[in-house]
Amino acid sequence: MSVVEWNRELITVLGDPKAQPPTVHPTRSFALLQAAQYDAVVSVTRAGPPYLFSVPAPQDARADAAADQAAHDVLVALYPAKRASVDRRLSSQLATIPDDPGKQAGSRVGAEVARRLIGLRSHDGSSAKPPPFSTGTVAGGYRPTPPDFPTPVFTNWGSVKPFVLTKGSQFRPASPPAVSTAEYATALNEVKNLGNKTSTTRTPDQTAAGKFWAAAPLWNVWNQIAQDLVTSQHADLEKAVKVFARLDLSLADTTIAMYDAKYTYRAWRPVTAIQLGGTHDNPRINSDPDWTPLLPTAPDPSYPAAHAALSQAAATTLTGFYGAQHHLTVTSKGVTRTFTGFQHAATEAWLSRIWSGQHTSIDNQAGQQLGTQVADFVAQHV
Repeated sequence: MSVVEWNRELITVLGDPKAQPPTVHPTRSFALLQAAQYDAVVSVTRAGPPYLFSVPAPQDARADAAADQAAHDVLVALYPAKRASVDRRLSSQLATIPDDPGKQAGSRVGAEVARRLIGLRSHDGSSAKPPPFSTGTVAGGYRPTPPDFPTPVFTNWGSVKPFVLTKGSQFRPASPPAVSTAEYATALNEVKNLGNKTSTTRTPDQTAAGKFWAAAPLWNVWNQIAQDLVTSQHADLEKAVKVFARLDLSLADTTIAMYDAKYTYRAWRPVTAIQLGGTHDNPRINSDPDWTPLLPTAPDPSYPAAHAALSQAAATTLTGFYGAQHHLTVTSKGVTRTFTGFQHAATEAWLSRIWSGQHTSIDNQAGQQLGTQVADFVAQHV
């Protein structure tokens, strides 16, 4: 399936840390790739409304050639240094299509869709220089985390123009409870207990899950799940491009919405709250200056949780196509885990962030709600 091959090609490209600026979030690239393939195919088949636009296509135009050319042109535009490998991928894909006028017509359609889409997104705010970040000084305010205290990432991403949402704040969750509340103390103490690097209450399987869901970027994992689905279910081209378009547009807009909320509320991470427990006037929390999470903390604010938001968006999207009960075998960095459905996988993904000391249940609940809202909205429009 050529759609799967192009999705894999992007994951391979992203495996090179020098492929794109660290300020540009990879979900944008997935959304551009899959939206271009979707609109290229729909331009030819007229099987449904386009995501953004359709271009004129003669009756004999090949939809598969259109999808291949659109994918190629998007990836070359995004990663010009990878042109040689992307060109080889295009040659390989087009070699399976009869060399006739329909093939050439399809390629022209794909090229025009890619040109329009790249042009439309060239001023979406993704290349803006992130503003300087001021560290929090009050209880609950985000500050860089140990052991390396990295600079916060994607501080401007909430201002990037969404692909489907009207604005990044469209589904912004309500503000988190104050650190002085009983609700916050209960959630933080859960992380303190289960997420400690040397926790004796976290089970071996919870430890394994914590490491599993942190081993690879979530957008890669969920795209690989989609690859397996469209392949095993023998999806035709129209179904495949729709699955990937809806998935990756949901992930891209969830990422924008998530960073909008993260840098609106700027909530500190559990490791900060636990180590500074005596400073935020909550007698229900005992500080532990030596507390260390199972895994290093990601360099951005805590609320809402990324794993919850992104995995819930993906699970909601894929459930819409394949139903709630679907046996999944998910492999990441050579480790395999099995699930009874998409929601089962998403729930473990966000619980894993408690077990690894990254997030509270408060962060997770807000992320889960956000991911559901974004995915539902995208499904209504794509």
